[in-house]
Amino acid sequence: MQPLSLLLRLIVLGIGLGVLAGTSLKLLAPQLASGAAPGTPASKPPGPGPLDSQAHTPQGSFEPRRELTDLSKRWAQLAAGQSEFQASAFLLVLDDGRYAALQADLAMPAASSIKNPILLAALQDLDASKLRWNESLPLTAEVQAGGAGWMASKPLGTSFPVYETATEMIRVSDNSATNLLIKRLGGKELLNARFQTMGLNATAVNTWLPDLKGTNTSSSRDLARSIALVDIGQALSPRSRDLFREIMSQSHTNTLIPLGLLQGLGKQNSADPDSDLQERGVRVYNKTGDIGIAYADAALIELPNGHRAVAAFMVKGPFNDPRSANLIRAMAAAMAPKLIQPANKPAT
Repeated sequence: MQPLSLLLRLIVLGIGLGVLAGTSLKLLAPQLASGAAPGTPASKPPGPGPLDSQAHTPQGSFEPRRELTDLSKRWAQLAAGQSEFQASAFLLVLDDGRYAALQADLAMPAASSIKNPILLAALQDLDASKLRWNESLPLTAEVQAGGAGWMASKPLGTSFPVYETATEMIRVSDNSATNLLIKRLGGKELLNARFQTMGLNATAVNTWLPDLKGTNTSSSRDLARSIALVDIGQALSPRSRDLFREIMSQSHTNTLIPLGLLQGLGKQNSADPDSDLQERGVRVYNKTGDIGIAYADAALIELPNGHRAVAAFMVKGPFNDPRSANLIRAMAAAMAPKLIQPANKPAT
């Protein structure tokens, strides 16, 4: 019986040592995994920290939460004063969800403002390696377009790199450049399907540019969303987001949203609205549209307090009536006090 008793004792001892070893390894695992020596504090496991405690929306979100009802009403009053016109407007502060809206989901002629979502789609393909930034796009009779831009003046067969095409589409609103990208991205139907997946439900390319009849459509919410998706990091890589901003910063026309904001801050006229706004801590990245019967402008607005907002305005009215542009400026002016406050006065 003595050998049997000794064997049982050895078995019990082995089990005890196994339990102790397992417990020790469990306690040491975080330190071993982090490369720390035993006895040193383990590094904090991945998770929200001081810089990423809002990791779900680190750069804001396209989420309207609190309506600025007095601004929405003011826009409605301005539009009602022009009975011959149809207007749509949308504003969203990405950082806190304050918003205002006027028929924001109404599909209206997009004019050249549709070039914003086209640029977004092109940069998405760049991220997905479906498109090369230096890829050559040949000018053909199908895509050669009159109106804005200079590419149409070049001989058929002339090739343009994608980076130049995308830039000129925004910088001088080149219509041939836009058509080159529409074709390269798969054509109108495929591009429209992509707009739907982005949540741009009113946005559609139905005609090659220039679309003087206004068959290409969007809404003020869609135009604002197409810019917001880039800025909040949901649609593009950081590198392509930088390209989007750089291209948008080169847009020539600044007489709608930028000048309207400036007027709302008390300066009625300016030879250079962008520079005057920057002196006030405001930066505007915008793209306009104008086909005579319809005007539009959509923008990312960087504010002095570090917040960012997206805004878009669309107006349809009599051909080449200056009141269309004036109405957009008036609506932009009305939102300026809501966005740009004195340093000691909080936004309302």
